[in-house]
Amino acid sequence: DTGTTGERLSEEALYLGRLLVSLLPGEAEPKGLLALMLYCEARRAARFAADGSFVPLDRQDSRLWSRDMIIEAEALLTEASRAGVLGRYQCEAAIQSVHVQRPITGRTNHAALVALYRLLIRTFPSLGAQVGLAAALTESGSAAEALQLLDSLADAPVQTYQPYWATRARAETVLGRRPEARRSLERAIALAGSDPVRAFLRGLIAED
Repeated sequence: DTGTTGERLSEEALYLGRLLVSLLPGEAEPKGLLALMLYCEARRAARFAADGSFVPLDRQDSRLWSRDMIIEAEALLTEASRAGVLGRYQCEAAIQSVHVQRPITGRTNHAALVALYRLLIRTFPSLGAQVGLAAALTESGSAAEALQLLDSLADAPVQTYQPYWATRARAETVLGRRPEARRSLERAIALAGSDPVRAFLRGLIAED
């Protein structure tokens, strides 16, 4: 069973993460890494609906998130920050921390996400971080800037990077560029790695 296998692998990863923290108690990055894994695992039950359909982060029922894992992750991130040395995993965990504040504040702080992604790119640049920044910019009301950023990325790496095309489609939709958004969504669908994600993206086309 794929789901059971995934859960077992996640449990093993968390076990190894906790072991690493215990072996390196004075190091901040192992705590950041474990916090990142916990934030992601905390949302496992909310990623798919009862019928198996994919549920993106902003539409997930936060009541299904694991409160215990989130509390553990928050404590680890706070402890890691006391070292005063920022690492990639701490920054990525901080981004996840912003997302889990939604049930408390009633909204996602996209301005904070923009700031954190800019920090991540400045210190640990990657295609994923650039695309994450574009997504945060779009949701914070700066879709035109997001599209400029996406346009600036090197051609070759993005051709097979599904999140790039899904993020591009969202920015184009917000800007009212429907034909372009549809083409980007079609690229994202072709690159999607699972049937539930493909079905979700097709649903976005149907909503248009």
